[in-house]
Amino acid sequence: MGTVLNEHDRVIDAPAEVVGALFDRLSAEDDPVFPTPAWDAMIFDRPLGVGATGGHGPVRYRVVGYEPGSRVRFAFTPPDNGFHEMSVEPAGEGRCRVRHVLETELRGANRLMWPAVVRPLHDTMVEEIFDNMERAATGDCARPVRWSPRVRLYNRLMWPRPETVGVPEAARLLRTAVDRPGYEDAYRMELLPGQPRDPEAWTGILRDAFPVIAREGDELLLEVEARGLTARASILVDGRHVTLSSTVRADTLRGKVYWGVVRRFHPFMARTMLRRTHRKLALATPTAGERELERRRSAVSGPSHLVSG
Repeated sequence: MGTVLNEHDRVIDAPAEVVGALFDRLSAEDDPVFPTPAWDAMIFDRPLGVGATGGHGPVRYRVVGYEPGSRVRFAFTPPDNGFHEMSVEPAGEGRCRVRHVLETELRGANRLMWPAVVRPLHDTMVEEIFDNMERAATGDCARPVRWSPRVRLYNRLMWPRPETVGVPEAARLLRTAVDRPGYEDAYRMELLPGQPRDPEAWTGILRDAFPVIAREGDELLLEVEARGLTARASILVDGRHVTLSSTVRADTLRGKVYWGVVRRFHPFMARTMLRRTHRKLALATPTAGERELERRRSAVSGPSHLVSG
């Protein structure tokens, strides 16, 4: 067994109390620090404080030490062990030093997973946390972290997959678009912080190949042209999820034969297009630090295009 000690630090040109107030909002709905939506959000079963239990993605931990404005320590929950901690301290007039320390004892498969997978992801996420602190505290980030090809690959492979659901009741345009459909399906994904809530932004799901023929509230109806078929698709953004739904009726013998073949591949293609667009929009979303700056500007002058998408 081997012990890992992983440390990151950065000097930020802002007072310690300003930066400390930012990571006091870790896991809050308006968290200005954690790098969502590119990565899973930090979520706890209660507000940040000793005893709060949760984590981000598959990494689970609980808060075991918390000094508001200066330090927070998380202990990994079994089968993992050890801790990770963030702290901030003054580093001269108008400056501070932020640190992140992780210590754990590697066991079993983790001895291989740490250098190959976990460490590059962990190092990137910590530096993105520092980037967001720097942006939110100073208005800029001098040298933002860049993803390596390996990190990009892992992010793509780990991206959430759509959930199969019934056609939503709120998809009223789709429900009335095709009489006596022979086929219906729907796939949805959770909306992440900063992703657009306007269904127009999600038309890339179908690569703009199908024209929008109607809109009602948060639903778009698209015409799917195929000889011998009457088919429609719907994009619905309901505040919590984006849902891609389809309905098809074969009208001719040729259409039935064609749909008999395409139907085998349709679910895979629909899920793939939804997942690809979901990730693309997440990675194009302003960072948590940029969203914090925009919130402050909006509080003074009203909203702008940055968060609205």
